[in-house]
Order: sequence, then structure tokens, then C-alpha cells
Amino acid sequence: MKCPFCHNDDTQVLDTRVSEEGDAIRRRRRCNKCEKRFTTYERIELAMPYIVKKNGSRCDYDSTKLRASLMLALRKRPVSAPAIDSAIEHIEERLLASGEREILSVKIGELVMHELKKLDKIAYIRFASVYKSFEDVAEFRDMIEEFSPASFPRKKTPKRS
Repeated sequence: MKCPFCHNDDTQVLDTRVSEEGDAIRRRRRCNKCEKRFTTYERIELAMPYIVKKNGSRCDYDSTKLRASLMLALRKRPVSAPAIDSAIEHIEERLLASGEREILSVKIGELVMHELKKLDKIAYIRFASVYKSFEDVAEFRDMIEEFSPASFPRKKTPKRS
């Protein structure tokens, strides 16, 4: 490890500890040339798979695109920011756990639909209508019928006197 002060290659580890979060190793070091001390951290670096689009092109995974898709489907819906963050974490965990170097964009769409179905049924139908390219009302009806009538409570209209 190079010293950040004098750029000497010869440094000595004085102390090693696991970070409070448990996701990194903290090392206290001393430069053998200038004798200054500094701290380094070792963390696991996990690489997200490349995304293979429908046309065959490949691109880097971008969490901002995933968040934007979820936010668009959830627009004006009563879903908290922590719930959205949790859904994104679940999707990313599944992508990492797959161990694949490349993943089809269709698979990501399915993961998004799965998370939206748990979060908000209206957002799920919104996303599915675009994702599955609905062409007529019958496809909407079929999607809505996946849910029991109890899933969509009707507003009670006040009785007229």
C-alpha cells in the first residue's frame, strides 16, 4: 500500500479491525519512510451484470434507471421512500445472487413487476401495461382479474336522503 503523503511503497500494518457495520476491514498503517500514519479500508467489490436489451445491445447496470422506472409506476401512489429503497435492494440482491455476468432486460422487468405487485397493485398494472405492451382493453381486464375483487376496495358513496 502506497503512503498517501510521500508515495513510498513500504508501509506497515499496525492494527486491523472489522468495521462497525461488519462490511469492511479497517487497517491502521504507518509509512516506514516518513512515519506518518493513515487508515485504509478493504471492502468487497461486487460487479453488477451487464444488461442485454431486447435488440441484443449491452449496457452497464444503472440503478438510477431502475429507480426512475419504479418512481414512474408509483407516481402519486401512497408508497413510502423506504419501501421503494427496499424494493430496489431486493432487485439488486437478486441480480448479484444470480452470479451471471449478463442478464436479459426482460428478467429485470420481471423482477420489477414482482416487487411492484407487493408494493402497490395499481403501480403493478401501470408498469405491466407498458412492459407487456398491452394493445387492447381485454389485456388490461385480464391483468386486473389476477387480483381478487377484495384487492381493489370500492369507495363507498354516501346515501342520498
